Amino acid sequence: MRTHIAKGREAEELTVGARWVVVDAAGLALGRVATHIARLLIGKDKPNYTPHLDCGDHVVVINAERILLTGNKIQQKIYRTHSGYPGGLKEVPIQRLMPKKADFVVREAVLGMLPKNKLRARRAKKLRVYTGKEGLARHTGQNPQAVAAQA
Repeated sequence: MRTHIAKGREAEELTVGARWVVVDAAGLALGRVATHIARLLIGKDKPNYTPHLDCGDHVVVINAERILLTGNKIQQKIYRTHSGYPGGLKEVPIQRLMPKKADFVVREAVLGMLPKNKLRARRAKKLRVYTGKEGLARHTGQNPQAVAAQA
């Protein structure tokens, strides 16, 4: 049996037909939700998945502040940035970051699971992360469908 690869007009149709999906992250583990969201953004859940095309869906994540961190991550996980100057290393523990920027934590986890290729930026634009449910009201015009993430 041969694998079908979309070409030409068929490939254009795959990239246009993206649906809008809502994932409720409340009470779910960060890594498991991020993996599920990354698969939706890539389009691996679709039967017409083509590796070299962006055939994924738009994903809206709500309740990012209620996501769970398993193990000792709440005490041990640290986000680091460097300005490029000597002494420019900044370290922020996730314990301080979660109350203020829970959407940043979820977004970074998902982006870390996307493949590092030319489609990454286009897939990242399809991700919207919100704390609480107010983000869902912004996207009612797109008629998003709720998808259950694995616990």
